[in-house]
Amino acid sequence: MTAPIRVLLVDDHAMLRAGFRTILDSQPDITVVGEASTGAEAVAQISVLKPDVITMDVQMPDMDGIEATRRIVADPDVHAAIAIVTTFDRDDYLFSALDAGAGGFLLKNSTPEDLVAAVRVLAAGDGMLAPEVTRRVVQRYVGSSHAGDAGARASTPLRLAEPFTERETEVLELMAEAMSNAEIAARLYIGEATVKTHVSRILQKLGARDRVQAVVLALRGGLV
Repeated sequence: MTAPIRVLLVDDHAMLRAGFRTILDSQPDITVVGEASTGAEAVAQISVLKPDVITMDVQMPDMDGIEATRRIVADPDVHAAIAIVTTFDRDDYLFSALDAGAGGFLLKNSTPEDLVAAVRVLAAGDGMLAPEVTRRVVQRYVGSSHAGDAGARASTPLRLAEPFTERETEVLELMAEAMSNAEIAARLYIGEATVKTHVSRILQKLGARDRVQAVVLALRGGLV
């Protein structure tokens, strides 16, 4: 049997952590291995608990979730994926989280099913962004709404050691539309295993840790 997905819950509200624990521990393939009420506590617990996925609040005492995410991602010995889970649907939180290395962004008014799905998706090495969030990422990095917007970032061309194949470019464009591997496979009439291979090669060529960062890098570099 496959080992269950190990989850660390990070939030300064004990009641919310209890709710998340109840939801996640009810799943046969997920186990909550620990809780932390501050970003500093989370950073300190990582090496002992070795979680696969971390649900991270933003506003916490001592160290906020963005800084905690940045420190965790920067540690080469840590391989946990991080989902920012916040009450506030704010662009500054979203883009700070992505820049810090978060692989997902979820609002606290999401359904229990969304939380479970996010944990499974992140544990599988994929990113978790809702389609509406992805559209905001597109607008932010390519300035599609208004070229002069203060929030838009200018493209910075990327120099790849090895260029993308035509098929990899197609897959990358669909990743930027927040499509899953299954959806990409259906769109391109290829097998899901083939899509996974293309995604892996895209991540490698971009030097990206996950799908979310790959899309951000591609958008920022004008590749899609």
